[in-house]
Amino acid sequence: MSETNPLSSAINGILNASPELTTMSMGVWRRFRRHPGAIFGMVVLAILVVMALTAPLSPYDPEASEIAVRYESPSLKHIMGTDALGRDLFTRVLHGGRVSLTVGLLVVAISILIGVPVGALAGYYGGAVDAVLMRVTDAFLSLPSFLVLILLSAILLEVEIPVFQGNSIFTISFVIGIFSWTTFARLVRAAFLSIRETEFVAASRALGGSDTRIMTRHILPNAIGPIIVEATLEFGYAIIEESGLSFLGFGIQPPTPSWGNLLSNAQEHFVKYPWLAIFPGFMIFLSIISINYIGDGLRDAFDPNKMLSKVGEV
Repeated sequence: MSETNPLSSAINGILNASPELTTMSMGVWRRFRRHPGAIFGMVVLAILVVMALTAPLSPYDPEASEIAVRYESPSLKHIMGTDALGRDLFTRVLHGGRVSLTVGLLVVAISILIGVPVGALAGYYGGAVDAVLMRVTDAFLSLPSFLVLILLSAILLEVEIPVFQGNSIFTISFVIGIFSWTTFARLVRAAFLSIRETEFVAASRALGGSDTRIMTRHILPNAIGPIIVEATLEFGYAIIEESGLSFLGFGIQPPTPSWGNLLSNAQEHFVKYPWLAIFPGFMIFLSIISINYIGDGLRDAFDPNKMLSKVGEV
């Protein structure tokens, strides 16, 4: 009777990782689709995305004024009414959705590009590398982020830099993104600290795997769950922060519409012309609540206790 060699078992686990990852992915999807709120969120977010993508099909120009129909209430011709310059509000809300959702995606991408490598290096190497990178992370966390965002936005609005033309979509995304990567860094660091001590990582080292290969091929795929969950939540935070900056006049600048500056423009006329604030505000509400539901569903789907359980996986 032969004894089981832990190193051999770990090597076999590496070699047979693909079917296991496929099975895990199927399990995650099964658990996700059992979450009614998550499915609702996916449907709502998909509708918002489709509406934003089809915004150019609107017969109205989002920036063209038509003073004769200013402040027109919602009707069959203008289903969300018109604003102070006679522009169709529905068209501007759709184009504002393109801006706000794009900012959300860019912020998530920037946060992942900065936070994941920082967390991976800190968690894998530990020691001095971990200490330096985490102190930098703590320094960013100690700053009053929204006040710093306002300051940076105000500075970039005034200076002439080729890449940052005024407060463009990329400028706002960059400003928000450089203060949003810290959560990713801490999550990835925690995952790497735990996973780097497992047998399959030791087996990969014994087989001569480089640090880069071990981090990218063996550890990072096992940390993907928390990253995905945080990405969905960060997407919602980015939309809120962009809306807040635009509302205060430090975000996307008119005449380019965003949900935030549409609300800002409506604040003086909310009592007399409430539709100017209700519709962009409702779109922000729908996008945030749908993303939060998706995040809740993903958190449950990637729950380690459920992933290890074989009961109920039908």
